[in-house]
Amino acid sequence: MLLEALGSVLLGLALAWAATRHLPDRMPSRRVVFTTGPIGALFGAYVTHAALGPGHILAVLVGAVAIGAVVLSLLIRPSARRLRRAFPF
Repeated sequence: MLLEALGSVLLGLALAWAATRHLPDRMPSRRVVFTTGPIGALFGAYVTHAALGPGHILAVLVGAVAIGAVVLSLLIRPSARRLRRAFPF
């Protein structure tokens, strides 16, 4: 369980780093992103471990990455282009 937690935190940090590197203008502050990534991955590891039980380390890490990516995607702001309306009603 300790290796799952440590691995999920490291994967969450890697996801947060990738998000800030590839979408810097659409993400909030780096502090928020680098906090949300590991917390989301830890939550994903907990949920996956609770669903599968012990002994599925690789599956737990995959679940941690999946749920961590979903939580980080909730932080993405719309681009400035999409905020303009096509019809000026």
